[in-house]
Amino acid sequence: MNDKLTDKDLFEGFRDPKVVGYLKEEIDKEAAKLDKPLRLMEVCGGHTHTIMKYGLNQIMPKNITFIHGPGCPVCVMPKERIDHAYILSMQPDVILVTLGDMIKVPGSNGSLQDARSKGADVRFVYSPMDTLGIAADNPKKKIIFFAIGFETTTPMTAALIKQVENLKIKNIFFHINHITVPEPMRALLADPACQIDGFIGPSHVSVITGSKIYEPFPAEYGKPVVVAGFEPVDVMQSVLMLVKQVNEGRCAVETEYTRSVTREGNTTAQNMIDHYLRKRSHFRWRGIGDIPESALELRPEFEHLDAEKIYADILPTESIDDHKLCICGDILKGLAKPNDCKVFGTACKPSSPLGSCMVSSEGACSAYYKYGNLL
Repeated sequence: MNDKLTDKDLFEGFRDPKVVGYLKEEIDKEAAKLDKPLRLMEVCGGHTHTIMKYGLNQIMPKNITFIHGPGCPVCVMPKERIDHAYILSMQPDVILVTLGDMIKVPGSNGSLQDARSKGADVRFVYSPMDTLGIAADNPKKKIIFFAIGFETTTPMTAALIKQVENLKIKNIFFHINHITVPEPMRALLADPACQIDGFIGPSHVSVITGSKIYEPFPAEYGKPVVVAGFEPVDVMQSVLMLVKQVNEGRCAVETEYTRSVTREGNTTAQNMIDHYLRKRSHFRWRGIGDIPESALELRPEFEHLDAEKIYADILPTESIDDHKLCICGDILKGLAKPNDCKVFGTACKPSSPLGSCMVSSEGACSAYYKYGNLL
């Protein structure tokens, strides 16, 4: 095995035992040089599932620990926003359209699945563009696209807005819930209870934003960031890169996922997002709290499409707390593991979730339940 694996080596041999074995040996060698334990937060829920599915947490040296971060957009959606979706879906002239992960997320009135059982017209799509066909087939209905996701899915929403404007479609509206990655990372580092030594950065987000969005973390906080792909060897290589940075006294943004991520990112997508959307002054994250400028909203010139403003008189504005037994907040902050929760796997499981971390396919509790042999 070569001393240094190329991105091509990782892509072609992501399940090759020789590649995995090599990375395991190198991580062990570097970990032995550490003078203190290393706590690495994988920001994205996709990384959490890779770690659990392939048992990477079990093969790491004892002085390297994975901390699960708030990188699941469904998991961090607060109850009041879920309530907005529920209330809108129950309006007689509305068809609510959203992405599939939203179906079982519990709000204070129930989930969108519950709304459907009561007669609401809720439709789940793989692409926001499917909303155009739904609107064409239902010209007398108001079609509300409940938009969710990090920077990865935001360009698709912006592209839909562009189509609605260009085609002068009158029956499509938007409830924007897009959130951004750097701001919650900053919020976690500001919490003295949350001890993080480095970040494994999300690759799909970074394809859009570029790796430049992470540059303040080494510069201002002294925390290295490695942007990693989602295959097991991608995660292992990123761990190796982070440990080497610590041992060599460096602190920088590095990209393991060079096959898709550049520093600048997709500037066309960025410009389209900026044309239609802007930063919200505040947004509440489920289990974490209010994080300034961590989400997006429609720009004022497009407020005629904004379902939040159109239906403002029926949508609640007060915050709603989670179930008292749910510790999703601590899990999303990296302060607890899912199996630290008293109701994990008993009262709270995928078929009857109490908290959002069990609902989403990217949630940490879902990963622990699925790959912890609880199914």
